[in-house]
Amino acid sequence: MNEAMIFDALRTPRGRGRSDGSLHEVNPVDLLAGLMQELQRRNNLDTAQIEDALIGCVMPYGEQSGCIAKTAALRAGWDWRVPGVQLDRYCGSGLEAVNIAAQKVRSGWEDLLVAGGVESMSRIAMGGAPGPRDTKPEMVFQLKPVPTGVAADLLATLDGHSREDVDRYALESQRRAAHARGNGYFAKSLVPVKDANGLTILAEDELIRAGGTLEKMGQLKPAFQAMGEMGGFDALAQMRYPQIEKIRHVHTGGNSSGIVDGASLMLIGSEAKGRALGLKPRARIVSVGVIGSEPTLMLAGPAPATRLALKKAGLRIEDMDLIEVNEAFSSVVLRFMSEMQVDPAKVNVNGGAIAMGHPLGATGCMLVGTLLDELERRDLRRGLVTLCVAGGMGIATIIERI
Repeated sequence: MNEAMIFDALRTPRGRGRSDGSLHEVNPVDLLAGLMQELQRRNNLDTAQIEDALIGCVMPYGEQSGCIAKTAALRAGWDWRVPGVQLDRYCGSGLEAVNIAAQKVRSGWEDLLVAGGVESMSRIAMGGAPGPRDTKPEMVFQLKPVPTGVAADLLATLDGHSREDVDRYALESQRRAAHARGNGYFAKSLVPVKDANGLTILAEDELIRAGGTLEKMGQLKPAFQAMGEMGGFDALAQMRYPQIEKIRHVHTGGNSSGIVDGASLMLIGSEAKGRALGLKPRARIVSVGVIGSEPTLMLAGPAPATRLALKKAGLRIEDMDLIEVNEAFSSVVLRFMSEMQVDPAKVNVNGGAIAMGHPLGATGCMLVGTLLDELERRDLRRGLVTLCVAGGMGIATIIERI
């Protein structure tokens, strides 16, 4: 069986996902196409050699519709023979693209692929096209779906995490991210976004807020309390978890992932193809895991997905030198660290989505690149990336440096 090698990984900065955000002016096709051009330039790549482009995108409508993977490849000036596909596994889409690319290479059916994701959350509003489980009364009664923020508060309530617990975790994420940015830890993979005239629009992650305090964090109002109490979602959640007398709404805009724009890409292929093209492998993709989790709680998938990936690889959690758990909400990471009994010093060492934002379809691939850069910087061997996924799923990937 072929090994699936990572030859390169890059990403845009994350721009604030509002109309006043720096990347709002950039069409999502151009956001992705700019990265494609940089990937080609960095690797002196004959794009006719790329056998597929797999791109995660959670909201594939409007400017992100029409198979954005293929559109962006054409926009980037890549060889027209490169096909493309858009993937949607909610928040796990970018990592799913990486995992499928690895599976294609390991099968021997394809030898060089590009995987990644894109999300322009300032231009394509989250939740702008609700699905049937959110709108059909009979499905709502059967499935008891709640918004992810209410699910995060439910998770914190079940685990006994207080407002101070989730705020303290978020504050540390900001501190670590500010330290990493200030010391250039993201520079290896970060590609500034430029306009048509070559002028830089955004060069660094825009959302990081250095200098916060626990007192300031505590002044923020719960973001999902009105939605849960007045919208009836607390009642739905308590139908599934009747042991809870009241859901404690502890999550705010300060301890939840930020809404941002961004894109990410990774070049993945076989050893033989890399040798033929003069590409130096940086890591191999060891194993992957994807699972379903209870759909009302929804956000508890990282630990079981991790266990599956570890089992496939014949490894233990202690074998992971660094771990990236997507910071959808503080309670998600706190649950993972408790359930897996991992040292917090190994987890999200350069901050995460609470500090920098979560561009839904792009985040998973971004995290693999961030992990790989940090493994190289610290001269460590193995790492894990895992994300919770809306609707009740979890996804995980293990990589090992070459």
